[in-house]
Amino acid sequence: MASGGATISHGGGLADRYAAALYSLAEDAGALDQTVDQMQTLGRLIDDNADVRRLLESPLIDVAQASSAIRAVLESQGFSPLIVRLAGVVAANRRLRNLRAIVSAFATLVASRRGVVTAQVTSAHRLTTVQREALRARLIEAGYGQVNIQEQVDATLLGGLVVRIGARLFDSSIKSRLQRLQFAMKGAA
Repeated sequence: MASGGATISHGGGLADRYAAALYSLAEDAGALDQTVDQMQTLGRLIDDNADVRRLLESPLIDVAQASSAIRAVLESQGFSPLIVRLAGVVAANRRLRNLRAIVSAFATLVASRRGVVTAQVTSAHRLTTVQREALRARLIEAGYGQVNIQEQVDATLLGGLVVRIGARLFDSSIKSRLQRLQFAMKGAA
């Protein structure tokens, strides 16, 4: 088993394989709903805690130390033995930097098995509850039914949103608008 930082890069098939293994184990143990909740909490812990991100991303930490540290952090936060074991396996396989991607891949897998569409939303600033619900309503109006929004912050966007649903990309970021304007100006010159 393994798991996935602040970006929504799934690390290719690696994160998907760990996510599928975790899903299967959680389902077999009758703990799928608890595991889904805890994986969401783990994603927030990684996103919100710089020390945890440093632990996941540092190539200088010995595998045994990293494994011990991540287990201690998760146990102190009250995570289930299944999640702690997942993190231990990920650490032992030298894949801690992929833990956030595994969390994202797990959320995507759960959503797809439950018939929920996952929208990966990147914004310059964290969305407010009102903005999130307005976006969800617009996506439902566009015919996407149940929508799970996975958020990521990228300050380089300056403003606006980038929304990816499957292979579709909707980019209304100020960064992209400025790039299009720059290309248009070059073409006119």
